[in-house]
Parts: sequence; structure tokens; C-alpha cells
Amino acid sequence: MKKAKSYQEVIGETIEQMRLEKGWTQGELAEATGTSQSAIHRIEKGGQNISLEMVKKLSEALGNQILSINDSVSQSFRIRGGKELSGEITINTSKNAAVALLMAALLNSGRTVLHKVARIEEVFRIIEVLESIGVKCHWQNRHRDLEIISPRELKLENMDVEAARKTRSVIMMLGPLLHRYKKFELPYAGGCSLGVRTIEPHLKALESFGVKVDAQCKSGFYEVEVNQHTLKKYEDRYIVLVERGDTVTENVLMAAALSPGRTTIVGASPNYMVQDMCFFLEKLGVKISGIGTTTLTVRGRSAIDMDVEYNLSEDPIEAMSFIAAAYATHSKITLRRAPIEFLEIELEILKSMNARFKKSEEYLSNNGRTRLVDLTILKSDLVAPVDKIHPMPFPGLNIDNLPFFSVIAAVAEGRTMIHDWVFENRAIYTTELANLNVKVELLDAHRLYVEGPTNWRPAELVAPQALRPAVVVLIGMLAAPGTSILRNVYSINRGYQDFAVRLRHLGADIVPLTGI
Repeated sequence: MKKAKSYQEVIGETIEQMRLEKGWTQGELAEATGTSQSAIHRIEKGGQNISLEMVKKLSEALGNQILSINDSVSQSFRIRGGKELSGEITINTSKNAAVALLMAALLNSGRTVLHKVARIEEVFRIIEVLESIGVKCHWQNRHRDLEIISPRELKLENMDVEAARKTRSVIMMLGPLLHRYKKFELPYAGGCSLGVRTIEPHLKALESFGVKVDAQCKSGFYEVEVNQHTLKKYEDRYIVLVERGDTVTENVLMAAALSPGRTTIVGASPNYMVQDMCFFLEKLGVKISGIGTTTLTVRGRSAIDMDVEYNLSEDPIEAMSFIAAAYATHSKITLRRAPIEFLEIELEILKSMNARFKKSEEYLSNNGRTRLVDLTILKSDLVAPVDKIHPMPFPGLNIDNLPFFSVIAAVAEGRTMIHDWVFENRAIYTTELANLNVKVELLDAHRLYVEGPTNWRPAELVAPQALRPAVVVLIGMLAAPGTSILRNVYSINRGYQDFAVRLRHLGADIVPLTGI
């Protein structure tokens, strides 16, 4: 059995990674902390006990929190806003694709390597779940690539329920597991009052594979039973999705991947993470036509046992986050490797608001499929759009990108209506911007007006639990002159890797409040 790493080794690896990301040598870190290079070397190799005082010095020198005994929910950011950003940033790979492909790796009995996986809380929670049931997950190449090896038999009874309940993504285990077990349970993440409605599209879509789920949450688990006769009828399946959802489409794709014969999915999501799923499954030998459309035809395999490597595509939502930060702070920045196919509608709407930007010639992502550009955001005097801003399924404005238009509208001259028709309560989170002196008028749970330009003021706030609204508040604090505090930022860490560090790279004055 492999020996578990000591706390000194784990902390040492963390320090080394942060140092390399900052581009420092061991000698430069030693000088910044008033110690010797040999001491830094011993610390990074886990060969030296490290005091809390030294942890604090290293955290301050590296500009990031190394250790917190408190739960990550209690982490906070201090932002001194009102500063222009500048420079360039490279867009990370997709968080949503990483989550989906971690689940899809369960289809493969061989070795799977995913390149440049986002090191975020959501991914960490799923890895904890996978490791608890016997899947081997190993970070490689200075923690940038992830190797996944699924055992012949999973130990579902050992599942880390606490980690599973922190991510709704656990529902995507339905697709891979239905081929392994006649009966199994998955922990329910969230309140039972939304259980049946939340997963109803999944249940309806997977009926064709013999899946029956008790989602009444009486036990706190989804109780799954798979009719083997229906599952093993390798006839053509024709599935119409009642909801064009990303995770629903991914679940059906994974179910179809290990089902010989033809599965046609009508009403499929063609969104970026679904396309990544399709590209990955193709590398596993699954035949898929219609990628990027709402009708997918899948020819599955009876078994998958191969060594495969896959490069995830870049994250359009992260790209939109930096676009919003640039316009909100009246800055010029360049985004390298922006997935233009999934930003085109957003950029057209911004053009209607007088936004200025430049695009490079297109080139391909490392997966050989996704179209990228380098995008330079220019200082712009924005005006409110004539029409309301609302999301639509791809190729419309991405649902996850809609919240960023509220903070952009806050610096635009005039009144902008934002219609968030998809989520029941997300529009309400936008009213948090009023604490930064943004004029927000909530019409109902789905519609609101934002009037600009804003005479920003700083504030101390608790981050919304929803990921994108939390980032919107953070961007507003970047725009507000003075010192703001954003508390309980786990929701941001759940979906963004080193967001504060990367904003500092662009000149933002943002630091985590370190406290042990």
C-alpha cells in the first residue's frame, strides 16, 4: 500500500507549486521571507517542520493562503478597488468539462489522463468521491494533469457522502454506473424539496436504459434500480430530452457509450462541456455524429478498456469573467486562448453597448477541435442596450454568462433590463450590487433593471452562495474605490482556480485574509 504523505510533504508541495506559478526561484522566495535557500528546499521536500509564523511569511510573500485550520467557507478576500487592470491572462480549461470527464473516466477500464485539469474545489470534491470508492486519481506534471484508473469493482458502500453532498455533479454518476450495477444508491446533494423536480429530466431520459430512481429523498439517497432486460436490449434507442440540459445530455451520452447499437438523442445540449464529452468519448472509440447540434447519434461499445489521454478545452465562462472585470474597471487586458465559438453572442451584445475589443486570427485548442482566439478588451464608454439581455441555450447567450452583464450594465450609461428566466432566484442575487451603490430595481424573481453609470462605494459583504453571482460581487468590488471585504468565498473557489492570484497578475489589489 502506498504510504500517505505527511502534512509537511503536502504543505511543501503546495509551497513549491505556488512558487513556480509566481515564477520565483527558491533563492528569491528565501530572500522574500528572510530565510535561506536550503531551508526553502527542505520545506518544499517536506523535510523540515514549519512554524505558523513561517507559514504566514510564505503566504504573504507568495500572495496566497497556504494553510487554514478553519473551513474553507470562512476564507475571505480584501479588495482595494478603483484600480485599472492591465496585461494578459491565459484562460484555463473548462471547469464543467473537467467535472463531466471525471465521471466519464468511469466508463474506461484502462488508464485515463486528462491534461490541464482545473484545480478547483468542485474537482477536488469529485476526486474525493472517486477515491473513496476505489478509483485511483493521481496528479502528474506538477499537478497539471490528472491520471484516473477505475478498478474492476467499485466500493460504492465506502463513498464519501459528505464530499458527494457538496456537489450536484454526483448525479452524473448515473450514466456510467448503470452498466455496472443492478441496484445502487447515490447521495442526494441539496434539499429534498427540489429532489424530484431537479433530476426528473435525467430519470425520463435514462428510462430507455432500464433505469428507475426513487428520488423522494426519504433516505437522503437516490435509490437506483436498473432493469437488466431493458438495458441489454441492444436495439436502437430514440430519446427525446424534455429539457435541453447539459448534465442530462452528458448522462445519456455516458449511458449510450457502453450500449452497443445506435442511440439517437433529440433535444441534446450542444454546449461547450457536452462537446468536450463527445470528443473524449470519440477517443474511447465511441462513434458520435451531430456534435455541436441538438441531435446526436451515438454508436456505443460493449466494453472500453484502453489507455487514453485528452486535452480539455478552455473555459468560456472564465473568459467572460475577465471580460466583465475589464469593462467594469475601464481597463485594457488581453485574454489568451479564449474559446470564441462560445463567446460570439456575448461579444455581439457588448458591441451593441459600444464595447470595443480586438480579436486575433482563430487557432485550435489542444484538443484539435475547439476554436480559440486571443481577445484584447479595450477601454470603452458603454451605453445600455436597446433590448433586454437574456440567456438562451447554445448558440445563444450562455446561461452562466448572464450574471456578468449586470456588473457591466452598472458602468453603462442608461437603463438595462436583465431577464434571468432559467433560474428561480438567481436574479435576486444581483441586488447585492446595491450594497456597492449600484442602482438595481428588482421587478420580480426573474427580471431586474440596472442603471448606470455607478458612483461605486466599497462594502463588506458575505459572498452569495451561487458561484457566478459571487464573482459578480467581487468584480464590483474591483471597480469600487476604497477597501472592500468579501467573506466566505468558497463558492468562488469551487469554480475558479487561483482567481485572486490571476487578478493580481493583472494589477488588482486583492489578497486573501489569512487566519489560522
